[in-house]
Amino acid sequence: MRDTISPIDGSVYCSTKEHGSKDIEDAINLASKAFPVWADLSIKERAHYITSFVTAIVADKEDIAKEITWQMGRPVGQSPGEIGGFEDRANYMIGIAEEALSPYIPEDQSPGKRFVDRVPLGIIGVLSPWNYPFLTSVNAIIPALMAGNVVILKHSFQTPLVAERYAQAAIKAGLPKGVFQILHLNHENTAKLIADPKLGGVCFTGSVKGGIAVQRALTNTFIPCGLELGGKDPAYVRADANLDYSIENLVDGSFFNSGQSCCGIERIYVHESVYDTFIDGFVSLTKRYRLGNPLEQETNLGPMVKTEAANYVREQIGRALDKGAVSLVDESLFPASKKNSPYLSPHVLVEVDHSMDVMTEESFGPVVGIMKVKDDSEAIQLMNDSQYGLTASVWTTDMDKAQSIGHRIEAGTVFMNRCDYLDPALAWTGFKNSGRGVTLSKLGYEHLTRTKSFHFRKME
Repeated sequence: MRDTISPIDGSVYCSTKEHGSKDIEDAINLASKAFPVWADLSIKERAHYITSFVTAIVADKEDIAKEITWQMGRPVGQSPGEIGGFEDRANYMIGIAEEALSPYIPEDQSPGKRFVDRVPLGIIGVLSPWNYPFLTSVNAIIPALMAGNVVILKHSFQTPLVAERYAQAAIKAGLPKGVFQILHLNHENTAKLIADPKLGGVCFTGSVKGGIAVQRALTNTFIPCGLELGGKDPAYVRADANLDYSIENLVDGSFFNSGQSCCGIERIYVHESVYDTFIDGFVSLTKRYRLGNPLEQETNLGPMVKTEAANYVREQIGRALDKGAVSLVDESLFPASKKNSPYLSPHVLVEVDHSMDVMTEESFGPVVGIMKVKDDSEAIQLMNDSQYGLTASVWTTDMDKAQSIGHRIEAGTVFMNRCDYLDPALAWTGFKNSGRGVTLSKLGYEHLTRTKSFHFRKME
């Protein structure tokens, strides 16, 4: 059994049976039997099942929200929003499946029939993290099933009840046996699962280190592998930005979910002409956060997922301060913030530069570094000075300028006047060490299927 320790109070919130090699073998055999039957259904038939699957999860929204809070610490007033986002993404991907999976037919068909079809990969292993346990997993699970694949979900031991909720919903929706299964696996057994020769593809969301481990487990195979990894996502506030709006959204983008978001804002570059005003407003708003018990409605900043994670961020901040950075938010303003606990106050650092790992290595916590820049070119150079490239945002009133800057930024998604958001109509992808492959949008279906050409010659 594996215990899930709640960051709220350090108690054991739930215990989960850990699966082993025999469980993996049984799940793969069952999935192998289910796959041809499921793949043979029409898209409309699969949509009927999957819509019921989604509905069953959303019906338990309030209970699920409390479970999320207990498992990973997000304030209970914010957790229901994750299920709303889950529903939106799921329904969008269901709605576009027919068009996204339709065959490509060349105009000239003479003297027979030619087309390119999209066929399912088979068994998809979905490996999902704890920070947004439904929003990360839905990106792969729903389109994988809609495309005719069958799915085995391995979720984090920090949020095992999310996997259980999916399993319960599959039963309620009447999904055929073996179409959707869950396994609770340690790292060693996860490697065994994804290296199994019967697996057709893998979708992983997590750290760069985790992505490398997944690639290593797949060394002897050629199956598709989607990797949605970390980020050190930058924002650039231009001289013409609406400062009040920019401050409000960038503070939220930095500290929502205690900064535990792969696409959260971790570094900000501000034009020198508006730098002082921006800093004053950013710090003032940050000081209004309420850090505390996430089960209380007035709390809008909860604990980090583990003391170990919070201590990593504390150490990163400490190294920056040792190199000359200045912290503008006194930790004493947040009495709940205590050393060697998962409760950590928000931190705003200035006088930072790229010699400090707080500006180059993923923090995944409530800290942001802010630098002054003289022009667009300097901002772009600094934004691209990173091993990561998940998202970046430009804050300006000039859309043409934002687009011009965006073309020069090395990131999978470039925002203007927004951040920390996934639009299911757009491809979610990363540059550099932020991963490879695509989820969401019509393009997401391409990475969960393979192309198959049909070239028929008619004989007279």
